[in-house]
Amino acid sequence: MSDLSNIMGKLSEGIEICVVRYFQIIGKNKFEQNVKELRQATDSLRIANKKLNLLSSITRHDIRNQLMALKSYIELSGESMGNSIRLAEFFKKEGMIADNIERQINFTGDYEEMGVNSPAWQNVDAIVNKVASGHHIRKIRIETNCPGREILADPLFEKVFFNLIDNALRYGGQKMTVIRTSLQDSEKGLVISVEDDGAGISDGDKKRLFERGFGKNTGLGLFLSSEILSITGISIRETGEPGKGARFEMTVPKGNYRSVNVKALQER
Repeated sequence: MSDLSNIMGKLSEGIEICVVRYFQIIGKNKFEQNVKELRQATDSLRIANKKLNLLSSITRHDIRNQLMALKSYIELSGESMGNSIRLAEFFKKEGMIADNIERQINFTGDYEEMGVNSPAWQNVDAIVNKVASGHHIRKIRIETNCPGREILADPLFEKVFFNLIDNALRYGGQKMTVIRTSLQDSEKGLVISVEDDGAGISDGDKKRLFERGFGKNTGLGLFLSSEILSITGISIRETGEPGKGARFEMTVPKGNYRSVNVKALQER
């Protein structure tokens, strides 16, 4: 009996050691994960602050130039009170300048939100479906095939998909029938593609798509999208063929995406 007691005692002691060791490992892994997430949040905040400082100086310069032009046209309007044609032309230009200033102010509001909150895990399918419900789609299908994947990105990640789908609806042309979102693993990370079968983008425009101020509408949507993505190291480029549709590819670096249980997501 004494031998059995010794064996049971050693077995019990071994189990206790294993249990303690197990929780030590779990605790260490959780601690390392927390440190990693804190480091990512700190890096994101540092990048966002740098971008905000740059934006502030650029925006002040742009609005100051617009105000100088507006004052000039107001002065010319005062000198043209007896010429209704010239006066109407100046009024039109003053309205256009006011619209430009309004767009710049609205843009800074969106930009100021970037990087304010820590990056969060976001489900691609859920975002695309939410964005699609907020658009007037006409007869165009919006398809998404990104089940079970979440991306670590700035909380404004949703706005990227809004801009991409909005651009497709604006410029895809009458022949466009579908906007499709899909995923593909690559050596560099996870590639999220948003593509359509519309008019596409010319080779000349591709080079300047993500420049601030370039575009037919405000010229700020794709620039803002690129900035939002860069907060967590996500790159974006356009790879479609002119005349065959636009295709935007976002490459998410390894460590910034994960697989999740689709059924569990649906039950949330």
